[in-house]
Amino acid sequence: MTLTINPSDYAQLLVKYQPKVIATEAENDRAIELAQELEHKADRSLEEDAILELLVTLIEKFEDENYPIPEGTPHSMLLHLMEAGGIKQENLVGVIGSRGVVSEVVNGKRSISKAQAKALADFFSVDVGLFI
Repeated sequence: MTLTINPSDYAQLLVKYQPKVIATEAENDRAIELAQELEHKADRSLEEDAILELLVTLIEKFEDENYPIPEGTPHSMLLHLMEAGGIKQENLVGVIGSRGVVSEVVNGKRSISKAQAKALADFFSVDVGLFI
C-alpha cells in the first residue's frame, strides 16, 4: 500500500509555510523555527512530513553555502579525535609506535604513514580516509 499526499492539504501547508530558497540569516532562522515546529509536532501528516523534508533541504543548502566545513588535514583530524575522546599521547603508544614516534606525529613533526593511518582508524573506529 503506497501512501500518497493529498494535494489540497499540501497546498494549504505551502500557503502557510511558504518555503523558498533561503537567501538571508533571517530567512534561515525562520525556516529553522518552522522546521522545529513541524519536527516536534505529534502525529505529523504525510503532507507535513513533505514540508519538513523540503525545509530541511533548503536549510542545509543555505548552511552548506554559507558555513562550509573546511577539509581537515590528517593531523588536525587526529588532534580533534584525541581531544573529543580525552585521548592522551601515551594512549597511542603501541598503537602507532613508540613514545617518540607518537610525540612526533601528534606534534606534526612526522606525517602519518599508511600503516599508522590504519591503526588510528581502528583505534578511533573511524574511516581510514581521515588520516590519509
